[in-house]
Amino acid sequence: MRIASIERRTRETSIAVTVNLDGTGQAAVATGIGFLDHMLEQLARHGLIDLDIQAEGDLHIDGHHTVEDTAIVLGQAVAKALGDRAGIRRFGQALSAMDETLTRVVVDVSGRPFLVWRVRLDRPRLGDLDTELIGHWFQAFAFHAGLTLHVETLYGDNNHHICESCFKGLARALREACALDPQAAGAVPSTKGVLGGSL
Repeated sequence: MRIASIERRTRETSIAVTVNLDGTGQAAVATGIGFLDHMLEQLARHGLIDLDIQAEGDLHIDGHHTVEDTAIVLGQAVAKALGDRAGIRRFGQALSAMDETLTRVVVDVSGRPFLVWRVRLDRPRLGDLDTELIGHWFQAFAFHAGLTLHVETLYGDNNHHICESCFKGLARALREACALDPQAAGAVPSTKGVLGGSL
């Protein structure tokens, strides 16, 4: 089983994450930010990743540190659970529709972090989450998980639907990319023989 636990404690936040990449989509998430919890539950359910995320942060200031640090620790846990990334499919993609919204997510579990974020949100907040932090969450997660990640909302009007389609698309793309490929016979999916590092 590909399971990892990471804890991070700073003067701003205290985060503990356990991730099981071979799970069934179970989620126990408490960040103190209800909308973020809802999105992380989508990531677990549609990615078939078991997540336990417990976070306490300086929400009396704002949500920035809690959102960012949750993404950092979750990304680190995913990277640790993947190990040397041998035998995985490596690439994944998903089209995620939610009512009037359609989002495309493509991921390369390459060990080379990069984010392309082409998503427009025109409301300042969704529930108790500042919408400007949503792209920031994806960036921190991609960089600490070691993902090349492209997220593009092709069209959509409702900000809740747009955001949720991004997380559901990430879940499905990540599920495909992290899946073990029986044809790969445990080999690292790269002509270099290793994933990560420079181009």
